[in-house]
Amino acid sequence: MGRRRRRSRPCAATAAAAAILLVAVSCCAPFAAAAPRPKHARISGNVGDVLEDDPVGRLKVYVYEMPRKYNLNLLAKDSRCLSHMFAAEIFMHQFLLTSPVRTLDPEEADWFYTPAYATCDLTPQGFPLPFRAPRIMRSAVHYVATTWPYWNRTDGADHFFLAPHDFGACFHYQEERAIERGILPVLRRATLVQTFGQRNHVCLQEGSITIPPYANPHKMQTHLINPATPRSIFVYFRGLFYDMGNDPEGGYYARGARAAVWENFKDNPLFDISTEHPATYYEDMQRAIFCLCPLGWAPWSPRLVEAVVFGCIPVIIADDIVLPFSDAIPWEQISVFVAEADVPRLDSILASIPLDDVLRKQRLLANPAMKQAVLFHQPARPGDAFHQILNGLARKLPHPMGVFLKAGEKVLDWNQGLDSDLMPW
Repeated sequence: MGRRRRRSRPCAATAAAAAILLVAVSCCAPFAAAAPRPKHARISGNVGDVLEDDPVGRLKVYVYEMPRKYNLNLLAKDSRCLSHMFAAEIFMHQFLLTSPVRTLDPEEADWFYTPAYATCDLTPQGFPLPFRAPRIMRSAVHYVATTWPYWNRTDGADHFFLAPHDFGACFHYQEERAIERGILPVLRRATLVQTFGQRNHVCLQEGSITIPPYANPHKMQTHLINPATPRSIFVYFRGLFYDMGNDPEGGYYARGARAAVWENFKDNPLFDISTEHPATYYEDMQRAIFCLCPLGWAPWSPRLVEAVVFGCIPVIIADDIVLPFSDAIPWEQISVFVAEADVPRLDSILASIPLDDVLRKQRLLANPAMKQAVLFHQPARPGDAFHQILNGLARKLPHPMGVFLKAGEKVLDWNQGLDSDLMPW
């Protein structure tokens, strides 16, 4: 994981091919829009067929009424929770309170939801406190289990929780510490709705629903430019390449992938990459053909949402990533996947993509349903991320009989976990 990637040699042929592609897309995009073809390409295959499903009538959700200390008091203390990338837990709560899938009768509920804002206890820098989040969640579960009878029927197997932390319900921003903690033991029978997704990882349990991080829809709306604007930037990225404080050599942070991007392409004129975050960031994405979406400390980031919304083809560099709503969004058709080890060949990989494939991906990204699916609108809109979560929950019904425990049966061990997590909150 600490090995540095070999620097690629400049290749005139690759640069020339990429330049041709750049010119072709810039020139042909307006022409393609005027040609006698559908404005939005049709999604092929089973994935995408359920993108516009309506969850209403397919499930009922009971929302526990929790003491304010688990949610509203945390929000009142720090309003930054409404705008950071973990905010889905807050907006999901607000959405469910007025959603037609909500039931006030717990006896008829298919799912139970506990509104605990575990990522809303922040450091001065605005990051969730990793030692507070598991205590908040554990305390909330204990309150639910001792106040209502429904948790104890299944040990939480018909409950779902929002866990938009870096490594989901492992509740830590550093992977090694997250792996050490593992998923909070009291949540191991519940369905976790989380931003983190990586195959064969201890922080992703079977049956979880992977969701996009929160990115402010209104803010992005105010930065839209004329869709006929030529895409004159071949590759675009703004963000860190090294975490100088924690990993100055770049071999651990992003598993070296971001460092490899910088080392190989910082002087390549086709690559508009920098650590600077300009005021025109959103506008620039709309002028780019490809937007890099590399892993950082975790494999996910809001860049993926921004790329989809702004029609910039996501270049996903995160081995084994599990993408949001992958049973509904056809990521293979709208993105480019590049293995972390292949980053030094990134220019030739992108330049070799046939122009027809580029245009098709752009037309799919122009589909409004694709953009809606990754956004948490306020108020909610049909097909948006809220509805995709509900669709994911509905597809898990009916619950198998095995989730219901026999009288007196217990599966979870409430005394299991790190000593620091067992401390009261």
